[in-house]
Amino acid sequence: MATRTRRGNAGVVGEVATDLRRLHGGWMALAFPRQRGHGHAVMGRWSPETTPQQVGYYGWGIVGALGLLALYPLTVLGFATRYYAAKLDSTRTRFGVVGVTALAVLAWGTLTAVAHFQLEPDAVLAVAAASAVATGATALSAGCSRVGGRPASVLLAYPFALTALLLPPVVAALVTPSLEGVVLEPSYAFAVQLLEGPLAVGGINELLRANFELAGAAYAAMWTAIAFPMGWLLGLAVALANLVRPSS
Repeated sequence: MATRTRRGNAGVVGEVATDLRRLHGGWMALAFPRQRGHGHAVMGRWSPETTPQQVGYYGWGIVGALGLLALYPLTVLGFATRYYAAKLDSTRTRFGVVGVTALAVLAWGTLTAVAHFQLEPDAVLAVAAASAVATGATALSAGCSRVGGRPASVLLAYPFALTALLLPPVVAALVTPSLEGVVLEPSYAFAVQLLEGPLAVGGINELLRANFELAGAAYAAMWTAIAFPMGWLLGLAVALANLVRPSS
């Protein structure tokens, strides 16, 4: 058992080392010839000869190595996202956009029907509103993934998929006062952290405070605005994962 564990760990380390070599080789190939793989079949890998070439070559290599500290964790995120996206895409391929939408309608409609018989009217309204938002976002995500290729998947399909996950609880809380403390108050605290942290750069927070008030539908707008850059990040992570290890 211990031997198998060591072999498994060695395999993971070897795969990581291969990924890092590919990424760094691709970075070096942006500025210098014959850097990918083993270089030219006859001439071999290019290497610097003069002092200026060495300074530029090794300086470029150090910049690339530092960039890998941020890029490789993003690549690992891309591997995981690609795996689950492939599962969802296979479902979309089997059933089509209309079929996926029908499944979402069936699932959320069943939940709404169960809520109708077991919950108070306000709670039923919350579930129905969340169902409508989730179904619409699911249909948009499946449609963009189907008709637009990889660019549309990165720009639209991933953001709409995250919208289908993030927005329904917010919509439910907007129509159900009892959910405000569970959903809206943490959302407000999260917005404050964003305004005092990343959005403080360049005075963006002051611009947002002067022109917007976080109340009512603004909560839904906030989470929609968050879903899109998060979706783009996941899409770029998958693209990077495909660059390092092309999917079969």
